[in-house]
Amino acid sequence: MIKKKVVVVGGGPAGHNAAASAARYGAQVVLIERDVIGGLAHLRDCVPSKSMIATGGALSFAHRLDGMGLAQVETEINVEQLRNRIQSIENRLEGSVTELLMSLEVQIIRGTARLSSPNSVSVKTEEDEIKIDADVIVLATGSRPRIPEWAIIDSERILSTRDAYPPKEIPEHLIVVGSGVTGVEFVHMFSSLGSAVTLIVSRQQVLPNKDPEAAALLEQTFMDRGVQLLKGARAIGVKRIGKKVEVYCSDGRVATGSHALIAIGSQPNTESLGLDNANVLLNSNGHVEVDHNLKSSVPSIYVAGDLSGKLPLSSVAAMQGRKIAEHIMGLHDGRPHRHLAYDKAASAIFTEPEIADVGLVEAEAFATGRKIRVTKVPFSSNAKALINDDPKGFVKIVSDPNTGHVLGGSIVGRHAAELISVVALAVTANLTVQDVHETLFVYPSLSEALSEAAE
Repeated sequence: MIKKKVVVVGGGPAGHNAAASAARYGAQVVLIERDVIGGLAHLRDCVPSKSMIATGGALSFAHRLDGMGLAQVETEINVEQLRNRIQSIENRLEGSVTELLMSLEVQIIRGTARLSSPNSVSVKTEEDEIKIDADVIVLATGSRPRIPEWAIIDSERILSTRDAYPPKEIPEHLIVVGSGVTGVEFVHMFSSLGSAVTLIVSRQQVLPNKDPEAAALLEQTFMDRGVQLLKGARAIGVKRIGKKVEVYCSDGRVATGSHALIAIGSQPNTESLGLDNANVLLNSNGHVEVDHNLKSSVPSIYVAGDLSGKLPLSSVAAMQGRKIAEHIMGLHDGRPHRHLAYDKAASAIFTEPEIADVGLVEAEAFATGRKIRVTKVPFSSNAKALINDDPKGFVKIVSDPNTGHVLGGSIVGRHAAELISVVALAVTANLTVQDVHETLFVYPSLSEALSEAAE
């Protein structure tokens, strides 16, 4: 029996999951990666940022020890130890992914790949350029920070998101441009590490696509920390002046700090992929056009991760990779095949307090005129939150008033990213609020608030 040959371009969450799953199902797999097995966006953005946030959280906890009945202690950031910690985590994760792929006999080639045709790629390595033929090609080359024309990144004072960690130094005063998920995480991260922070907010609310109540609570937390919010300010220019940086806004306001960080989204890595050589079509947003099976306009080429233009989440990319492998190997033939339901993907923002949501949110339902039932329970009435001396936030569940089915939910507070998994399961499995309410949760635990909100 001749094995199906699969070539995967890109070793991030989408690529390495596609490669590993296809190999498990019996394919001969070649994975091509030019930078980091595990993915740049994953190991050079997500992991270091969350590591720094964890360090900031430890520092924040130390500052409120008196609320736990303990004497206050003095703490300070050791930048070198922080850098080493981040590098150690990255190395361990890259090593574990590489080990897994090798155990599955996936051939790993270090180099830059380019489509030669619908069924072949050319790979430029340090030593040579080789051509690889394949039955199926999976493109998973990810994305990179989007930099506006008015910003010249010098990686010292004017930074992209990938220049910020591991940090060379803790900025004295950081100006963050961009108030979406990435922007607010940077605000939280550096303010918790001791930086003065100014946030440029182009609209009248941070996190414009999230629950307004959650966004308002986060804004208040920022202001309580001394973060300056410039609302309705669209950045149009940035200039380095010695050891200072100025960010210019369209309404004439100017923010001055020691560093500026641009966090206004990402763009797909489609350049130099040779898409024209295989007639792979892009959509109007510059992502590869895909169908519900993540197949491009060319039947032999699949696309996963940020390149697909779907939700830019590592969890989504990983699941896309696994689903592609199933489709390539025909596991969906003759039996039900569940496609990805992007509207049921849980997401989280790792600020303090954490913000997480899934499914239908309250503001979206009101905007579309859909009738819903919303129940909310504050953590201030939860025993575990009071024990932890951290009662900030709430649980909110959105359900259908006629059937009781859970449609979505929002959680603001400590461990929201973990707790939202219960709501995500309820949404995905089409459970009712009664199902959630009658689940016997641990006491005392934060998860009890889910049961109470479902009552």
